[in-house]
Parts: sequence; C-alpha cells; structure tokens
Amino acid sequence: MSGTEDLRVAFHDYRRPKATAGVYTLTAEHRLTKNGNRVDVNPALPVTQQQFEIRAVRFVLDPSSVHAHYPAEGAAGDFSRTLPHITLNRSILPWERLLKARAVPEQAPWLALMVFRAGELPDDPEGLGQTTTRTVAELRRPGGGILGPDLSDIGITPGIEASRCQSIDVPAELFTALVPREEELHYLAHVRDVTPRQQQRDDAETLSKGQYAVLASNRFPRQVGTYTAHLVSLEGFNGKLDPGQLDEGVEFVRLCVLHSWTFTSDPAGTRDAAALLGNLVAPARGDRENLALRLRPHGSVAARSTPDAEQYARRRLHLGYTPLPYRLLSGETTYGWYRGPLVPVIAAETRDFARDTPQTTADHALIYEPEHGLFDVSYAAAWTLGRTLALSDPDYSEEMTRARRELANTAATMMALTADTRLATADPGDLNGRSLRELASPGFATELIEVLSRPLAPPDQAPARRTRRTRLTQAAARAALTAAPQAAALQATAERHTRTMPAWLDDLTLLRRVPFNYLVPNPAMLPAESIRLFRIDENWIEALLAGARDVGVHTSLDALADTALTAATDRHRTRTADSPRGGLLIRSELVEAWPDFDILTTAGGRNVEELRRDHLAPDTLLLLLDTLPDEIVIREPGQGIHFGIDSHGDGDGDRSVLHLRDHRAGDDLGYPLYRDYPAGGGLLTRHLRRLPGRDTPDVLALRGERGLVPALAAALDPALSDLAPGEFALQLVNAPVEQRLTLDPAPGQESAR
Repeated sequence: MSGTEDLRVAFHDYRRPKATAGVYTLTAEHRLTKNGNRVDVNPALPVTQQQFEIRAVRFVLDPSSVHAHYPAEGAAGDFSRTLPHITLNRSILPWERLLKARAVPEQAPWLALMVFRAGELPDDPEGLGQTTTRTVAELRRPGGGILGPDLSDIGITPGIEASRCQSIDVPAELFTALVPREEELHYLAHVRDVTPRQQQRDDAETLSKGQYAVLASNRFPRQVGTYTAHLVSLEGFNGKLDPGQLDEGVEFVRLCVLHSWTFTSDPAGTRDAAALLGNLVAPARGDRENLALRLRPHGSVAARSTPDAEQYARRRLHLGYTPLPYRLLSGETTYGWYRGPLVPVIAAETRDFARDTPQTTADHALIYEPEHGLFDVSYAAAWTLGRTLALSDPDYSEEMTRARRELANTAATMMALTADTRLATADPGDLNGRSLRELASPGFATELIEVLSRPLAPPDQAPARRTRRTRLTQAAARAALTAAPQAAALQATAERHTRTMPAWLDDLTLLRRVPFNYLVPNPAMLPAESIRLFRIDENWIEALLAGARDVGVHTSLDALADTALTAATDRHRTRTADSPRGGLLIRSELVEAWPDFDILTTAGGRNVEELRRDHLAPDTLLLLLDTLPDEIVIREPGQGIHFGIDSHGDGDGDRSVLHLRDHRAGDDLGYPLYRDYPAGGGLLTRHLRRLPGRDTPDVLALRGERGLVPALAAALDPALSDLAPGEFALQLVNAPVEQRLTLDPAPGQESAR
C-alpha cells in the first residue's frame, strides 16, 4: 500500500523461517550398495544420531522487541471502534514456532493478542495489567481444575522448567468465547514493511526501512472501562481453541504472557490522538495569533494604569516580553523587560554581537528606555547565560583559556619582532627554520673558527656597547599585527587550539544547554495542552554566543587577538549559516503518550529541514526549523495506522462500516474504492459475538456463521470467498488523524529601537 510521499507501507501475509524453533535429530548412516544391493562390511557401520535445538522466544520477551502498540499505554479515549494491536521489531517472531492444531493453517502464528476488561481476570481484578510470576513447571502443570499448555517437547535447554515467566489464569468460559478460533488465527497477524521518509529522531538517529510483525486483537473495547491487552502464547493448546473442546472440570486456562499494557475506553477521554490534536489547534480557529508564544493579558493591565501606560504594556506583551524583577547597580529594585530567543514577531536588528569587540560585563547589552525609565535585559541575560554555560563546562573553558594564552604569547612575540628590521620582514612561523638554515650555511663554520681563535679580551676592557635599536610605539607594534605574516601566524595558532569549540558553539546555536525558563520565561506562555509557534531572535543567539566566546579575555592583548580566534572557530562551525529561523513548542499529553509522532513542515511546497527536535520535559516538545514554514501538518503517531471500523454518516442504529480499499496488485493498491461494507451500516450487528453474560457483543467473528472475512471478500469481488491476512489487514486500516495549520506568509515585523 502506498501512502503519502513521506511513508510507504506494504502488508505481507506472514514470514516463516526455513526451520521453526524446536529440537531436531540429525541421523548419519553409512551404506554401500552395488547394483541396488547393499554390500556393507559385516558388521555394518553403526548409525550415528545427534540432537540439536533451534531456540527462539518462548516464555519471556525482551521489552525492546516491542516497537509500538495501540492504544498507547495509559491512553484514554473513544476506542470502541478500534481493534488493539501490537507491533514487534522482529518480523519473524510470530511464526518462529508451530501451532499444531487440526484446523490451523500453516501460516498461523503461535502468539495472540487477547484483551480483557477490568474485573474479568482473577489475577487482575482492577484491570491494572498485573500478571503472576510462575515457573515454567507451574505453567505446564498448574494443578486441578486449571489447564496449562501441553509442552511435551519442552526442549533440551538445562534448567528450563525452573525458569520464570509471567502468566494469567483465564476463566474457561471466557477463554473459549474470547480466544480466536483455530481457523481465524492467521487473519490477525501480518508483516508490515515500512519505508519512511528520511527524518531525524530525538536521538539524531535517521529512520530507515524495516519489517515489523503486527498482531491484532479480535475484541472491540465497546464498553466504557479499563482494559488490559495481553500478548499470550497459544503453543501447546492444540485442539483447545474452538467451543466445546475443553475437558470437563476445567475451570481456568493458564496462559504465558509475554507483554501487557492497559488503556481506558471512554468517549469522554482526552488521551486519544484525535481529541488531543483537535484541542491543540482549537485556539487558531478564532485567530491564528492565539498560537503565538506570548503572554495574553486579561482585562486591565493595572488597576491604576493610565491609558498610555496600559497601551505600552500591552504592546510589550504582544512583542513577546515578560516583566521580571530587576535590581539596579544602585541597589534599587524595579522591573525590566525580558524576552528569550523564541519570539512571536521578527525581531528588529540591534547591536551586532557577532562582530562586537570582546566584553567583560553584560552592560554593553543592556537597552535603556529613557521615556519609561526601564531596561530591556534580554540580550544582557543572553550574554551572561552564554558566559555562565561556558565557565560551567571545564573542557570548553580550559580549551578557550589555553587558546587565548597561546594567542597572547604569539602576539607579544610578533610585536617584539617588529623592532628588529631584519626579523620584521620574515615569516614569523619560519623563524626556527631560518636559524637552522644559518647554521647550515657554507661560511658559518669558517666564521665560527675565526671568532673562536681570537684572543680573549682583558677583563678591564669592556666590549663596545651596541647601539640599541629604536623601539616602535605600542600602537605601531599592534598595528603591525595586521600585516599578512603576523596575521597568518596568529591564525595558525588559533587553528591549533580550537579543536572542540566549534562543535560546542554549534550546539549552543541550537539552544542546547539553555534552561527552559530562558526560552519560556513565564509558564502562562505555554499552558497545558497547547501549541505555540515562534520565530528566532538571531540577535539573542548571537549575544548568547558572544558571552561564551568572551571567556578568558583579561587584557587588551587578548582582545587584540580575538579576531583570529573567532575566525578559526567560525571556519569549522556548521551552524554559521544554517542557524534556526523558527519553530514550535508543544506541551500536551500527546507528547508523553506518543513521543515520535510526525510533524511535517513545508514552505512554498518544499519540506523544511528540522535542525533540532527534543523533549524538554516528558510532555513538552521543542522543534527548531531552518526556515519559517507556511504550513504545518501534525499527524497521529505511526502506530496510528491502526485497525478499526468507521461510521457511515449520522443517525440512530448501527452505522458502522468499513471503507473498502483496492486489494488488487497495481498502482491503485490500497487506495479507496469509495464503497462501504455494509452499504447501509450494521457491521457491528452482523459480525460480532457476545461474551458470556454480556449484552453488548464485542468479539469479532472472522469465520463461521457471522464471519466477516467471506462477507468482506464478496463485497470486494463476488468471485472471492476468502482474503489473505495482508488483504484483510488492508481493509481494516484506519489512516492516521492529522491537523493542518496554514500560517501567514507575511509575518509581523518589530520596529527598530
């Protein structure tokens, strides 16, 4: 089935190994024949046998083997029309063992997903997903009135019976009513081949195509309440799955559980993807500005404020500012305006922090408003934070300090050499090489011998004093550092001592290490169940980087050599041009329940690159983009490609239907046929079985008198009487829910100040 351009999904019926798990016997026999007659030596060579075992998952499943499940753990929503399912990373796992039963097709899985409502299992009366730890021996031989799996071929692994596993005891009547029939098992499992678009995940891993095994339940959680889904092993229950096959006196059936999770089916619940996505974008229906990251005052800003003051305060809040306490140098306490790097408007250009001279305090970044007597402390706070983060990282601060000391020493050497007319024109980086060449010159040996053969001067005769060369002024010496040889020497020194700083500054450009309260200074700017869009104030980020780069500046010589250091770090940085331009913040249960859902951003019809996607908290997601998007699509998570039924319009009665899809091979495979089954609704009425003592049927019948599969096959093509597992899964797929946001292509511009 072909989905959108960013996702391609194919369904396969099953995947069987060349040899299933179990104990095998290898027999080696030697025979010698002539003309069809055996002419072995007497006595014949003995037959040799050797046993070996192919091992696979049986009693315990590593949690990392579970890729996803739907509904999510702890989800609460309207799942009454959904068949819960689980996705496994190992696509071959459900078919690694054989389920030997009379009516079971060869491709039937040995695993099944069974869903129980709270109060149905004695081991878990509250529906909390609890299981009982037992040994494999207790699983196989549970005692009177309890049927365990017949695992006579337990294998040859030492100590296997003493190993522990998780298990549940299911009432016999409930087991028979709920477990899939032998001829139904293979319809509830298939292989999903996924080829997603290339995108970065939270851990910077690039998704690649893979195959997954999917097991669906046969029960709709139609009644309100808590449910537990158990992935159970049916191995050893040969001939026990159909009605009337349990022996008399069996009160419970003991099943091995490999994975469990709980969820709540409640039409009023809020933790389902469709409801959560709808709530996130609901404020934008009235005004898209409601999704901007800013404080929204209610009523009058201050009880005694003048109209001008109130208008001024509202304007500041509209620009994304937050009032915060601020103490002046004189000790007085007032308040100042602060705004982080995530702003609702395009920030005005201010001081060029990227090309600024090194500073030792944040005073240069303060913005004073004489009209109101207030300070804008945004860039000063950014500079101070950058300096604090740099000093708190011992590796970065040590490398920066060492680089500045080496640059200062090189600069001092260059300034001293400018006083020597012979050395001033030499390449500073070649001074050592020049001395070696003088030693190796042809006339040096002769001159040295002549000097050494001269008589020593009497002690009372002092040597003639050499005339001191005229020293250059300090300003002239510093100006000489801009000459090509001296600048090259400084640059070479900087290159040698800036190994990790470029990568560290790149991370800072993406706002890593920046505390959350600097990004969102007031919690009311990002309330629960909200999405907020923002642009990036590049001035703020440059002030942050300037604070980190200015570490270690103690003298005027450090400031003089800073140009070479900045050039060296910028040359190896990858974020100098590819810095973030915008993004979004989401605070919602959606993030906690489904951490890896899709967010598709486009600008002018082209995909926007994600520079960073991080969970700042379990329920908070930050997304940074390299371009301002004009459209954002938030899509239900990948496990949102789930199984269920739809509703045919409104009205009373059973309106449940399946929207049929093309199942024939070709370009239209998987696309809607724009026909429903049944045409007028009533799927739940026709194809569900009741559990004992229940008024509401909720178990899907796949074969037999109420079987959905043959009826669905006939609806697709009158000549069909059956569907393959992949074809059946295709018809039950519900596409993920998505929310689309269209943004203003002409964003507001903040006036310069």
